Amino acid sequence: MKGIEIAKKLNISTSALRHYEAWGLVPYVERAANGYRIYTKEHEAYFQCIRAMYAGFGMDLIREVMPRIIRGEKLDALWLINKAQVKLHAEKETVQRTVDMLDLKELNDLPNYRNKNSFSIGEVAEEANVSASAIRHWEKEGLIKPERQQESGFRIYSSSDIRKVLIIRTVQRVVYSLDTVREVLTELDKHNVEQAKEIALKSLEYIDYALVEQVRGISYLQNLLDIVSGATLSEA
Repeated sequence: MKGIEIAKKLNISTSALRHYEAWGLVPYVERAANGYRIYTKEHEAYFQCIRAMYAGFGMDLIREVMPRIIRGEKLDALWLINKAQVKLHAEKETVQRTVDMLDLKELNDLPNYRNKNSFSIGEVAEEANVSASAIRHWEKEGLIKPERQQESGFRIYSSSDIRKVLIIRTVQRVVYSLDTVREVLTELDKHNVEQAKEIALKSLEYIDYALVEQVRGISYLQNLLDIVSGATLSEA
């Protein structure tokens, strides 16, 4: 099978196929006497799986999964897929929490997390599903301004700070720009939540899209595993 035939089916360039090969995402490709690559049905299944998984899982994960399948580490590959799905579910819950908070009419209506009024940076990071370093960065950028204990100087975060961190992480993951984040926070200070809510809802839409694409990618992965298993049995 020629590379140009596979590339045409997948609507990609032959150079993309060669990149996948160079990255070790497909098994070794034999060459004909004239130097042309000889692709098999198994290679085609790998390429199809890579393209199908890209939208839902991204290339970083694919570059972890495919070499494991080539090495016969099927379960390790599947657990990586499972971990990515768990992460997507956690992201949906976090963004949904942000939307719910934006629906609150008054800041005083914020939930009393863990029956506490103040939190450490680690607790805020856990509640908002974000790293502590990201929170420190946002503080450095002036996006959040937690109080500090007079004696120790430790940061003290409130429920309001948790809300703001949730909004910042959600907005930034959609639009990336800190200037847009500042604009959204300014509007929130004016009790205008529409822009923040619109962005959060777009994030939820993308997460739903990613879920559908993940399921689609998994169907191609199952097809690849069936072909690989059949090839292994025939070799035996």
